[in-house]
Amino acid sequence: MTANPPSALESMMTPDERTAAEADAARWRYGFFIVLAGLVVVLVGFTVSVLNSGEVATMFAGVCGVVGTIIGAYFGVQAGQAGKDRAEAELRRVNDMAIRMAAYIDRAQIDQALGPRRDRRPAVTYPPAPAPTTNPHVDPDVDPASR
Repeated sequence: MTANPPSALESMMTPDERTAAEADAARWRYGFFIVLAGLVVVLVGFTVSVLNSGEVATMFAGVCGVVGTIIGAYFGVQAGQAGKDRAEAELRRVNDMAIRMAAYIDRAQIDQALGPRRDRRPAVTYPPAPAPTTNPHVDPDVDPASR
């Protein structure tokens, strides 16, 4: 048996990107099922309450608020996570590129490009510690052995 060659998109993806894409697809899929289950529970509760009370308009207003909140939260979380993932992927890409570029630059060019290095601070000298003093909470007239 011969394996099918990978598509052009799959051949360009690194293992990290492939794992992230699979996790993103699973998040959408399982999130959809959770939202769907939540909506079913809300609609069952709506049906039971309407059959018991007969107040359709009042119950429908509450259901609309809950359903809108669930769906809005689902898409809000998904969009936020997708934006975070894109930003992190771009950060990794730029960081890798900077590391590769830094490998080709000598120290003189780094100082010229970035200016004086910030981690070259003058050594900090601290004054000597003061001599130990007597403890003000201990009475000097009392012999410590008699306590």
